[in-house]
Amino acid sequence: MKFSEIKYERVDFEKANEKMRAFAKAQREAKTFEEALKVHDEKSKYYNHLMTMVTVAQIRHDIDTTDEFYEKEQDYIDEMLPTTNESMIEYSKALYETPFRKEFEEKIGKVAFKNLELQLDYFKPEMVPLMQEENALTTRYAKLLATAKIDWEGETLNLSLMTKYTTDPDREIRKKAFAKTTGFFMDNRDELDEIYDKLVKCRTKQAKLLGFDTFTKLGYARMNRNDYGPDEVKAFREEVKKKIVPLASKIHEARRKRIGVDHLYYYDTIFFKNGNPVPQGTPEEILENGRKMYEELSPETGEFFNFMLSNERFDVIGRKTKKTGGYMTTLPDDDNTPFVFANFNKTAGDVDVITHECGHAFQGYVTRKDCDEYRNITMETAEIHSMSMEFFTEPWMEKFFGDRADDYRIYHLADAVTFIPYGCMVDEFQHIVYENPDLTPAERRAEWVKLEKQYRPHMDYGDNEYYLSGGLWQRQLHIYELPFYYIDYCLAQTVALEYKAWMEKDYKEAWNSYIEFCKQGARDFYSKSLPKVGLKVPFEKGCLDEMVEILEKKMDL
Repeated sequence: MKFSEIKYERVDFEKANEKMRAFAKAQREAKTFEEALKVHDEKSKYYNHLMTMVTVAQIRHDIDTTDEFYEKEQDYIDEMLPTTNESMIEYSKALYETPFRKEFEEKIGKVAFKNLELQLDYFKPEMVPLMQEENALTTRYAKLLATAKIDWEGETLNLSLMTKYTTDPDREIRKKAFAKTTGFFMDNRDELDEIYDKLVKCRTKQAKLLGFDTFTKLGYARMNRNDYGPDEVKAFREEVKKKIVPLASKIHEARRKRIGVDHLYYYDTIFFKNGNPVPQGTPEEILENGRKMYEELSPETGEFFNFMLSNERFDVIGRKTKKTGGYMTTLPDDDNTPFVFANFNKTAGDVDVITHECGHAFQGYVTRKDCDEYRNITMETAEIHSMSMEFFTEPWMEKFFGDRADDYRIYHLADAVTFIPYGCMVDEFQHIVYENPDLTPAERRAEWVKLEKQYRPHMDYGDNEYYLSGGLWQRQLHIYELPFYYIDYCLAQTVALEYKAWMEKDYKEAWNSYIEFCKQGARDFYSKSLPKVGLKVPFEKGCLDEMVEILEKKMDL
């Protein structure tokens, strides 16, 4: 079904709660497994319709954050969706306590029951008003950034559209563009501090209602971290400091020499003297080249991309009132098929949408017929699909970058490696913040400055007051909207780089592993799923050693 043809209906959340409680009652009273499974299937169908309406409203609001109708619908959803948690938990409890556990595990897997356990342990009805407050605060943050109005050479641009100028080949243009964007953040710093301070305290209050000292444990549960915790993540971050940070520093030094400057500053965002490679053609031509690429890559990817194009599943044109960033989501009522939201801005990031977000979407497409539980993958797994697809599609980059395709491949690999320290820094920052929720905004910024020295020792902010004072993190939406998500990118990037090394030895074998990994979904836990397709778990000792050695040779560092 085309996205424009999907009819939106406001969800009656009171009725939804009644239905969920009725499903819970029916599940508890089921006399046979067949009867219990029928109840579960009916509940899934009903809940999926509810979430389709929520998702359609979100997408249409994000497409134009000034649309009054969908702005009101988003406010309504932010307020009312948390009220369904109690009835959802009631159903989860009924399913978790089913006398047909063995039969259900054979049908929907053991991972599903571990996730149910997390849901039951980390919710109380008293949390609902705080969850409503949290939703309203994250929406306020998103709208503040989406409606940024930056005067650039007589034209009014938003943050996303300014990216073209912060990566311009001309150093003075980049510096001026950064001054404009950081000026916006400096002008709004007090409000950004206020929003985040309220979010930290709101989330901490939720955790305390559950008997926890801090939000960290609740944050991990929200991310469905079902077979590892903060200790493993901390150990990974420490390995990154030892192994990846020195490699990243070498990459930045090579970049400095390549662009011909005596010293790198924060506005030196380019990898080549003539600027970073940019895709050729209009957005429509980029999408058409994406179709050709995926048709050549495999029958599965060709079918997927043609479906996306013919069913209006891309909204990728950058507009002044559109939410910043990008994501993939699914529409359960339409056979769990994907939708990709992004902001093209005439940079290499436009092609990343066709590779990264389509990696997410492709995995969703190939598992669309699976049960909800098998499709409910955790984020460190989901990001492997997207980041690995970026590498699997590299042989087709001539379609997008012409004679600068090799430049893109150099840039892309370097960017992938240097991202890992930044992502770990974001994660450690959040651990510090939530372990110390009473830090003042100034103290939080001071912690960020300390982390910059550990993870990005090459970075020099010159005389930029906003960045020098530790303000960079305020433009990272995950910190506000999705606490503890960002480390998933780092773990996934590590695995994607494994695939990069593998495909250079045997592309077909690596691709077959990738297809199998996509199809696995959530049939097993993260640390068990990777070895099944020939991959190492990033927490394993020596995982980074081998990767660094391969990359140093590949990049001639």
